[in-house]
Amino acid sequence: MSSIPTLGNRTTLAPSVKQLLSNGPTADLHLGGVEAYQEERRHHTEILGWHNLSEEARAKAPIENVEFTAVRTKYGTIAVRIFYPSSGEERRKKGEASALVYMHGGGYTVGCVDDFEHGLRVLAEASGCQVYAVEYHLAPEYRYPTQLDEYSAVVDWAQGLEGKRRGVHPDKVAGGGDSAGGNMTAALALRRRDDGQKNIAARLLIYPEARLPFDTKACQENNTGLYLEANGVFSFADHYLPRGVPPATRYVSPGMQELESLRNVPPALIFTAGFDPLRDVGVGYAHKLQKAGNAVHWTHHPDLTHGFLQFGPWSDECLDATKEMGRVLADTLDAAR
Repeated sequence: MSSIPTLGNRTTLAPSVKQLLSNGPTADLHLGGVEAYQEERRHHTEILGWHNLSEEARAKAPIENVEFTAVRTKYGTIAVRIFYPSSGEERRKKGEASALVYMHGGGYTVGCVDDFEHGLRVLAEASGCQVYAVEYHLAPEYRYPTQLDEYSAVVDWAQGLEGKRRGVHPDKVAGGGDSAGGNMTAALALRRRDDGQKNIAARLLIYPEARLPFDTKACQENNTGLYLEANGVFSFADHYLPRGVPPATRYVSPGMQELESLRNVPPALIFTAGFDPLRDVGVGYAHKLQKAGNAVHWTHHPDLTHGFLQFGPWSDECLDATKEMGRVLADTLDAAR
């Protein structure tokens, strides 16, 4: 494998994404903007929620079945939505199915599974992997480590009897997430390793917030107007962290850790975008993981923005990028046993 660089690049914004951001359905949609986070929550669901998408958009994301269930944790009961792909039915019947426990992005503060359903359906069918989307408690009402604890509880649930009942092999349970969800996935792998727990089989990290991006070129050149508002990232971090927890804490900023502490973690599948304030922290994290001796797959889309997982209803480039992630995930989990 070729050496992963420390920084990413951007080229020319994909035409469909440029149109989407200028006068498409997401033209006035911002993550980390000046609006109150409660308004951002509402606005995201109005635009991105599965129930608000057109029939044409929904037709791009067929799925075999959707199950609505829940997992009880020490913070209460959280909803889990499971997407069963038709492409994974034969393996499910044999008890050999793969599963992806997924934590959505939104700065720990914004978003719900409805907002991500389109992309997660596509990801499930492209990978043949059951996707377990977690409706975790949001910040600032709930702060770190609530979300990591809930994530770990759902991984345990999927690796155990409940996964077996759904045809999932315990050695094929991966973890994944975009943006803040990518941060939590990177952190969870470290924590489960340190605690001696059965780890996730792989990590799907989609434009992950491996650390705060205040010192990067990506944060400067992609500061505003590209959906994720760079300066809003810092308010989200404030929402997530309780007082007394330093931002450099191992399970908060995996990308800041020394190489020695990043060894012996599950394979990482990292996808970054050129027009994203988090671009360079994601690329830098991929570089460090590879240097620490881990298996890393890195794909960079220099013409896409943060949020491309959710923009598939209106952008073929974003839809294709999501399908590609599914194919890479399938290849990785096929080799998990």
